[in-house]
Amino acid sequence: MSPRLPSPAPRGGASTAPGTPLPLVLAGARGHGRWHLANIRRLQQAGLVRLVGICELEPLTVAELDGIGEPAQSADFAGLLDATGAAAAVICTPIPTHADLAVAAASRGVHLLLEKPPAPSYADFERITEAVDAAGVACQVGFQSLGSHAVPAIRELVADGVIGEPLGVGAAGAWARDEAYYRRAPWAGRRRLEGVDVVDGVLTNPLAHAVATALAVDGSTRADDVTRVETELFRANDIEADDTSFVGITTARGRRIGVAATLCAERPDEPYVLVHGAQGRITFWYKQDRVLVQRTGHGPEEVLHGRTDLLENLVDHLAGRAELLVPPVSTGAFMKVVETIRRAPDPRPLPDEAWRTVTGEPEGARRRVVHGIDGLVSASADTLCGFAELGTFWALPDQVPAPVSRTAAGTSTSRTPTSRTPTAETPPR
Repeated sequence: MSPRLPSPAPRGGASTAPGTPLPLVLAGARGHGRWHLANIRRLQQAGLVRLVGICELEPLTVAELDGIGEPAQSADFAGLLDATGAAAAVICTPIPTHADLAVAAASRGVHLLLEKPPAPSYADFERITEAVDAAGVACQVGFQSLGSHAVPAIRELVADGVIGEPLGVGAAGAWARDEAYYRRAPWAGRRRLEGVDVVDGVLTNPLAHAVATALAVDGSTRADDVTRVETELFRANDIEADDTSFVGITTARGRRIGVAATLCAERPDEPYVLVHGAQGRITFWYKQDRVLVQRTGHGPEEVLHGRTDLLENLVDHLAGRAELLVPPVSTGAFMKVVETIRRAPDPRPLPDEAWRTVTGEPEGARRRVVHGIDGLVSASADTLCGFAELGTFWALPDQVPAPVSRTAAGTSTSRTPTSRTPTAETPPR
């Protein structure tokens, strides 16, 4: 179920007096929303925000609120905005509800922190951007990794020629999700639900940060920065969406970005982005803000960077103290990837011999593990090749000649063909 949406009732731009806490509403306070609730509590204690409303189907208990006050609670998001006079809203609800809720908030002059992915389709993304632009409100998309100070630092290192000519960017994500993960909500693991797009795949939701961060360190964040997207989508679990996938992206500058990810890892590990250069490489563990530079003629150099919280950045932006870090326009390239995955053929189920079921923590939890996937994901980030190009038996199409292409290192090599689905240069409306 989704929060109820009455007809919009515009009231002009919501505002708050300078120096007073920003009144805000949180839509979706359970699941990942618990993280947002804790962050709002931190910022409320710092005097930056004031939680005036929570939109949930079932009200939060006193224990769940845990000293954050007694905000108004309702399943009617737009009505809650009207009743509380909120100036901002954090939207952390199911993916298919993002566009309707964001448009309802914008039409009331309410600024936004919109959880990733911003929308399940490019058409919905355009609805959001048009509503935000028309209302003149600020919208921050919740790619927390893009608040890392490592992102501009890496781009500066590349621009300064520290690793030589840039050759491409890889990313790897090897995570694990048990079978219960796909039973937590009706939309989990779905491509569509009751005729509505969901697109809850590994690259569009759990490991969406890997895609968005790889695009950001390359400086290819806007929709027109991407000219081609190719996909390899697979599933080991009994779901509609993909849980083990690769996406190959060609940028307007002719660079290649390759992202491989799985939710069926043998030994789950930290996801990372890998920048390839002619004279070195930069590894960025984006959840840890940790950067390792390896280059010719120098020893390895590791730096731990700081991070700016995106809700705090939104508050500072509204107070005139900072530029917005992740406005919708800077997620246009990511949304082209989402659109390509949405329009791609349904993910191919992996054959039984490609995976096994294991039991682990919590006690009795069952999950599916793809044989050798940890190494394949890492190899993909190293070479910018997809699973078929790496010779993975379950990814190989039948009897198609192998083309000649180039690896990240720039050497010509024969690559096994893939069953990729390219996108048009401009996503359809």
